[in-house]
Amino acid sequence: MSSEVLEILEKTNGLLKGHFCLTSGLHSDEYFQCAKLYQYPYYTEQIGRMIAEKLQGLEFDTIIAPAVGAVIIGYEVAKQAKKRNLFVERKDGVMQLRRGYKLSKGERVVIIEDVITTARTIKETIECIKEFEPEVVATGCIVDRSCGKTGLNIISLAQVTPKTYEPDDCPLCKAGIPIEKPGSRTEVKVNA
Repeated sequence: MSSEVLEILEKTNGLLKGHFCLTSGLHSDEYFQCAKLYQYPYYTEQIGRMIAEKLQGLEFDTIIAPAVGAVIIGYEVAKQAKKRNLFVERKDGVMQLRRGYKLSKGERVVIIEDVITTARTIKETIECIKEFEPEVVATGCIVDRSCGKTGLNIISLAQVTPKTYEPDDCPLCKAGIPIEKPGSRTEVKVNA
């Protein structure tokens, strides 16, 4: 399944090759831009179905996805799994459950993200719904780049070990390849 997912991402230009600055501040020669995938509803539906199939056997009530990047895939997974769909979004830099959305105490949720590297957004999502006392059953994603370093049990379609470089020791910088920052986050962690 992993190779099929990566093929779909390449076909839809969701897997970019070049020189990229990641949110962590590290540099990489690949970048997953799932927004490109979402241009093609057929492929998005296919990916959503694959994630929903991997969630079979888990008991859950609701899918929650962080905005902006995971809203579409969260919706598609919820549609395929026939579950309720919510999203969280940033307001004043803080992830919040807004728009009148509520969770019941003990409601079983699965958090869906597009790409997980550090799980920072997943952890912010968990923090912002904590007041409702839900049960977070699982975390799912299209691509897991975390290499098992998040402390979370992640259900993914593809696990990728990224090539990353410290900015001061980046062979792409040394080769003079222009750097891009295609992600949705404006802040970048600066390595001191």
